Amino acid sequence: MIRAFLALPLPDPVIAHLALVQQRLRLPRTASRPVPRENFHVTLVFLGAQRPEALEALHEVLEHMHPNGFTLRLNELGVFGGDQPRNLHATLTREPALDALQAKLERAARMIGMKPEKRRFVPHVTLARFRQGEGDPAVLAAAMQATGALDRTPFVAERYGLFRSHLRPDGATYDLLTEYPLAAPLAGPPAPA
Repeated sequence: MIRAFLALPLPDPVIAHLALVQQRLRLPRTASRPVPRENFHVTLVFLGAQRPEALEALHEVLEHMHPNGFTLRLNELGVFGGDQPRNLHATLTREPALDALQAKLERAARMIGMKPEKRRFVPHVTLARFRQGEGDPAVLAAAMQATGALDRTPFVAERYGLFRSHLRPDGATYDLLTEYPLAAPLAGPPAPA
């Protein structure tokens, strides 16, 4: 079985900016597990454990899809888990083309019999994870406020990929199995800031 997901990789300038944000957060290492910069991505569909044949069938479907690319921008820092934080992340502004791509990929996975994780899609890049009881909401709120605004320079999503996840005691590592191009975005007015 292969633990897999579909995700958008990020351009190098966005990765560099988020790595700098991670450093500026100054979270205690004893309270968080920072995500290595090579693992920064935007998960589109978490597929879970799949047989190689199922991933091959999905690959054949995805090879024939030609969705358009689109422009994205970082939005703000956020936390999942409320009073028991489990994840600190950078959100992305809502983009209808991104939502449409995510829905299309999830439908493709379901069409071939996969049962992807069903969660409300919130486009984000995970920067740190917390074990149960490790994340202090007040400390996180202060760290996020002290960090300041994210760089909201637009960037173009040009491809997405099928990734394999290896779970390890010190955190997951990811391998890109294959990637799929997104067609050049349609010209139009720039996205509002």
